Amino acid sequence: MTAAGGNRFSRSRREARAGLAFVAPALALIAVFFVVPVVAGFLLAATDFDIYAVGDPATTRFIGFGNFATLLHDPVFWRALGNTFYFVLVGGPLSVAVSLGAALLVNARLVRCKGLFRTVYFAPVVTTMVAVAVVWRYLYHPRFGLLNQLLAVAGIGPVNWLGDPRWAMPAVILMAVWKNFGYNMIIFVAGLQSVPVTIYEAARVDGAGAWQQFRRLTLPALRPMLVFVGVITMIGYFQLFTEPYVMTNGGGPLNATLSVVMYMYKQGFRWWNIGFGAAVALVLFLIILAGTLLQLRLQKGRE
Repeated sequence: MTAAGGNRFSRSRREARAGLAFVAPALALIAVFFVVPVVAGFLLAATDFDIYAVGDPATTRFIGFGNFATLLHDPVFWRALGNTFYFVLVGGPLSVAVSLGAALLVNARLVRCKGLFRTVYFAPVVTTMVAVAVVWRYLYHPRFGLLNQLLAVAGIGPVNWLGDPRWAMPAVILMAVWKNFGYNMIIFVAGLQSVPVTIYEAARVDGAGAWQQFRRLTLPALRPMLVFVGVITMIGYFQLFTEPYVMTNGGGPLNATLSVVMYMYKQGFRWWNIGFGAAVALVLFLIILAGTLLQLRLQKGRE
């Protein structure tokens, strides 16, 4: 090795050590507050850790896959899993579609005060969920709510939105879509602004209509944003918790809005079956991981 090469190698090692020193505090925090809890959760899922083990850890027993066997035979878990998939498969695509539609409207040439509309549409995202849920509970009120008053004008009787098992989950989905679409809208707006206007002008000259421009130009240009928005929306919607916790008193009526995260919370922090709750968390993690990999695989297949 020449002297110049040795100097470059020594300099690169010094730079690597300096970079590691700079990121070491962040890595330590990630290890303490993320890696260690995740590993502890995996270990707890194989035990019967409960409220008695909190006082005396020696009472904890290793039961292997016992929690998962119990979970598979629990009808309440399957009801919660079905509700969660219903929320994800209906609310997720609806949220993405509303976000894309709002982005197209805000980005349209004929729209004035675009900054104002973006701010108004994004405001629900930064609003506290509890405040939003309280307002929407009043909107859903069976006697005094605005929605039922509008239905009365149309000659339709009142609907017990949050008290009827048939309507509780659609009501939660509607509120969640309104609450979350603004974030995805901003991402789509950024993607739309990166598309050259000359492409659309050339397409119009060639006789392409609005639908053909949207299908052949806009959607391919937004493909990376669609993948990102689809993945983060799916992950967020699988973690459904705050909406039913505030609006339906923890999953009512008759467990119609009970989610997997709500079920995990009740097991771990209401009934103190912490090992069982950790097993539920591990199952949810595997489901989210499988859904994410599936979306990325489908996207690669389209490409």
